[in-house]
Amino acid sequence: MPKLAKRARANKDLIPSEPLPPAEAIAALKKYKGPKFDQTVNVVFHLGIDPTQADQAIRGAVALPKGIGKTKRVIAFCREDVAPEAKAAGAVEAGGEELVAKIEGGWMDFDVAIASPDMMRVVSRLGKVLGPKGLMPSPKAGTVTPNVVEAVREYTAGKVEYRNDKGGNIHGVIGKMSFPDADLVENLEHFIRTIERVRPSAAKGQYIKKVVVSGTMTPGVQIKVASAAAV
Repeated sequence: MPKLAKRARANKDLIPSEPLPPAEAIAALKKYKGPKFDQTVNVVFHLGIDPTQADQAIRGAVALPKGIGKTKRVIAFCREDVAPEAKAAGAVEAGGEELVAKIEGGWMDFDVAIASPDMMRVVSRLGKVLGPKGLMPSPKAGTVTPNVVEAVREYTAGKVEYRNDKGGNIHGVIGKMSFPDADLVENLEHFIRTIERVRPSAAKGQYIKKVVVSGTMTPGVQIKVASAAAV
């Protein structure tokens, strides 16, 4: 399309020739010509891990200090006495057996499922339904927790789950293009520190090989990360 080609040509000239510190990278990202809608700002980490080894798998969740500009529909598998608190914290549905039955009946209007450890016996019936969609509660992702109410509050506000793919990459969201530069920088730096902190002990050599931020429809900007140069 002519407009897309024109934008791509204009953006090509704006791509930095070398990795930039987070603040400069976000400023460079915002100089790209983009569509009229408010783009999501994504981050990708290319890590020096062996994704085929279980002891090098990375999975977790991070609550970014400035949020991500959207809320998530969260449900909570919990005891009946906790359900009202979970709903007050933002859960669209909360409960035990009746919630499991509702999902078994085909209801899937949610983005994240939280469960207390004592409820996993009941929730396990939904493994074949939630597992393939990546919605099964998991201790590694922080979605199986005794503090259901706090987890609901964090995930409703946009807590970000992350896990490495088969290529050793982690994809995440750090906000919207309309965010102030300082907010995007703070979220980006927090995400980088989080990934550095969860380095598997079995991972050898260079750990963070490359970090790139981009908009939904823009080229990427490579981030200069101190640990990315360390071997």
